[in-house]
Amino acid sequence: MKVLEMYDRQQPVISFEFFPPKTNNGVTNLFRTVNRLRAYNPSFVSVTYGAGGSTRDKTVDLVRRMKHDLGIEAMSHLSCVAATKLEIDGILDELAAAGIDNILALGGDPPRDQDAPDRSAWDFRHANELAAHIQARGRFCVGGACYPEGHIDAPSKEIDLQHCKQKVDDGAEFLITQLFFDNRDYFDFVERARAVGIEAPIVPGIMPVTNFTQIKRFSDLCGATIPQQMHVDMAPVEDDLEKIEALGIAYATQQCRELLEAGVPGFHFYTLNKSRATSRILDQLELG
Repeated sequence: MKVLEMYDRQQPVISFEFFPPKTNNGVTNLFRTVNRLRAYNPSFVSVTYGAGGSTRDKTVDLVRRMKHDLGIEAMSHLSCVAATKLEIDGILDELAAAGIDNILALGGDPPRDQDAPDRSAWDFRHANELAAHIQARGRFCVGGACYPEGHIDAPSKEIDLQHCKQKVDDGAEFLITQLFFDNRDYFDFVERARAVGIEAPIVPGIMPVTNFTQIKRFSDLCGATIPQQMHVDMAPVEDDLEKIEALGIAYATQQCRELLEAGVPGFHFYTLNKSRATSRILDQLELG
């Protein structure tokens, strides 16, 4: 089923994001997590794609298994950084053969040995070009990422929004946000997006805080802001993971309640391959 069709429904669409583990034991633990979260009847799950295509085979295999072995609709992430059209077409052929209907088209991170790559030499310089290429095949439903606080590499929010509009014009049919913790950033982004003619569903990406040190690092990497009150509450107990998780669940639950009241199309949970925090939030929201 195409993801866009899910967002046409009245109820909020619940989806979970996972990443490919590095070891066989990690894969076993991942499927335990997926099976626990399957009880919440997710509309779909997604699997990320490593920097420079480093998890290509694992990503394709995992989405195939989740869809066909577990019966959950699955979406593959696909990044175009440093990839040739021939390589991208090979991946698209693999996903089509695996029966995957949905792709999240991303620019992606360059390989770790390329700090400042020359994008002019690439077949795809940005995600909008990848989205257009995928759409030209006429088979897949294509999603894209968006950034409520602006992409970290964009000169301004206005320029970032122009890039987002181009991505939608070129083929992205729905948008999933980068993590954010202040709903005002989401509401402001949606208002600005609608004002420039973006009509695609804009789905909030939710990352429950279970490790404050980790989330500070994530936020620095992607340009997300941690609210001052979260700092005040979490910094004094930063080394107590149990207290941090309880606070993180409480914050995310309240965040989701406010978003639900505003009529968001759904939630995309960044699970980090764990189930407890996400399941407790959904229990409190009585979703699933």
